[in-house]
Amino acid sequence: MSSTIILLLISPLVGFLINGVFGKLIGKASSVIACVAILISLVCSVLLFSEISSSTANGAISYFDGSLYEWISAGDLSVEIGIRVDSLTLVMLLVITGVGFLIHVYSIGYMHGDPGYARYFSYLNLFVFSMLILVLANNYVMMFIGWEGVGLCSYLLIGFWYEKKSATDAGKKAFIVNRIGDFGFLLGMFTLFAAFGSFGFEKIFHDAEMGHYVKIFGENTLKIATLLLFVGAIGKSAQIPLYVWLPDAMEGPTPVSALIHAATMVTAGVYMIARSSVLFTLAETGVYVAWIGVLTALLAATMAITANDIKRVLAYSTVSQLGYMMVGVGVGAYVSGIFHLVTHAFFKGLMFLAAGSVMHAMSNELDMRKMGGLKSKLPVTYWTFLAGALAIAGVPGLSGFWSKDEILHSAWDSGHHAVFFLGLVTAALTAFYMFRLIFVTFHGQSRVDPHVESHLHESPPVMWVPLVALAVPSLFIGLVLGWGGHDSAFHHFLGDVFYATGHQEQPSSSLPFMLISTIVAFFGIISAYILYSKDSPKDEPENFTMELLTNKYYIDEIYDAVVVKPIKGISQYGLWRIVDVVIIDFLCVGGVSLLTRGIGGLLRYIQTGIVQSYILSMVIGIVLFLGYYLFVR
Repeated sequence: MSSTIILLLISPLVGFLINGVFGKLIGKASSVIACVAILISLVCSVLLFSEISSSTANGAISYFDGSLYEWISAGDLSVEIGIRVDSLTLVMLLVITGVGFLIHVYSIGYMHGDPGYARYFSYLNLFVFSMLILVLANNYVMMFIGWEGVGLCSYLLIGFWYEKKSATDAGKKAFIVNRIGDFGFLLGMFTLFAAFGSFGFEKIFHDAEMGHYVKIFGENTLKIATLLLFVGAIGKSAQIPLYVWLPDAMEGPTPVSALIHAATMVTAGVYMIARSSVLFTLAETGVYVAWIGVLTALLAATMAITANDIKRVLAYSTVSQLGYMMVGVGVGAYVSGIFHLVTHAFFKGLMFLAAGSVMHAMSNELDMRKMGGLKSKLPVTYWTFLAGALAIAGVPGLSGFWSKDEILHSAWDSGHHAVFFLGLVTAALTAFYMFRLIFVTFHGQSRVDPHVESHLHESPPVMWVPLVALAVPSLFIGLVLGWGGHDSAFHHFLGDVFYATGHQEQPSSSLPFMLISTIVAFFGIISAYILYSKDSPKDEPENFTMELLTNKYYIDEIYDAVVVKPIKGISQYGLWRIVDVVIIDFLCVGGVSLLTRGIGGLLRYIQTGIVQSYILSMVIGIVLFLGYYLFVR
């Protein structure tokens, strides 16, 4: 079945090359090529899933783990192009290709008429290819190549409309902030190589369990390596303090936000930690992961409750839910963390696409305060958006209820009680801000501009069919995967991939936890209903707290004052004016020029054009030479 794996991987690459090279010639056909490329990968993923799930009881044994060829060989350094397919890989493949295919189809309608149509689909295919490399890799170098590839595609797609300064600024911000995290990933990767002499997962994980590695930092070697890897995850998965790029990433096309900045790329950090569960468990660094995760979840949720930009509400929500996933893997509930990754991919991808449908109808308006009453005008968009909101709010029986509950219950069982309570507060805020969005956007009196309202219409089928297709798993996939508790099919499928933790993971919530989660969810929903379901939304009270939340705790301004401006000042007045202007331009370039001109001026007097002068010079030279030879030597 290795040919299936290769076809799965190269299909998006072929789509990228065709659209990238011939995009202007093939025009609208570029979308068909891109969609077919992802469909092929989706079919291959389903075939692999069927093959592995039918051949083994739990699916945790690697179906394929080996090197295709040796890429780099220099002394002790050996880097292989290797692929690993196990049950964790399959889960990620199905999410990437399944959600990715629907978003590709949706993009046909959303990007219709855009002058960069072919370029957009080319970038989208390249992203999927890079993401597939990331999850198929069997070593950290290959993972890092995919890691950097998705980062590049994120930069290209955030700044897709490069004629807008805000888009290019957001792209640069995302690129630079992620490079900070990636530097940590690199340091962690090379720390592991120094300790284990390999980049391969199999060898590193086995030797770590056996304790067979060079303790270059003593007993803290694994702790330092995993914390450095976690820095990479903080950047890619938008956690404190490197989360600031993700809200600005909403400058890109909305389907990009759905695919890259909600469903797939931003979960790469969670995937990397889950893949490295052996190291994080042995190093006992999960507590740091859990605390960063829950603080990020709470911080982002408080920002979302005052945001009025429909996409930014979803962006802060994404940051918050990524924090939940980090809590899951941090407390050792790796299956629960991946479970929430899967459910989140569907309901958050759905809500971003539904937000795009609202924008499509509203002539790209983003401010919820200028909407209202859209329920009757956009019925499919409304009901699908509502499905996603109910799921993320944790309404009993729906997807978010199962996956979020598992994480909170695992946090409690593992002794992280403070993390549990903060997660519970975040759950209430999540339900509140999502239904604030629903009520302000779709209910009450219309606040839509009359000119825009006269043209309001539901999105075309190519856009709303993917919404319906995503709404179904958004509602029920949690029930399907989570039913049965610890004996659920999903837990059996992923069970042996992860390193066993010291506590018993509880995949299904007991009755007290279910009741608490239900109360919290409905408390948030009812609070939003009371405040925002009337004909016009209540004005936010003007006080210090609301001003602080509206301005996102002034964190961007603090970063600008403490980091950006000092670096720009050093660059402009230190490096540029002194190094570039004085040292390089004046001393080096100008100095060499002056020296050359001076020497030339002196030599000019020698070049008189008088033969007698040349003969005299020759005679003097000969006399000096002979004098040196006869008397000095």
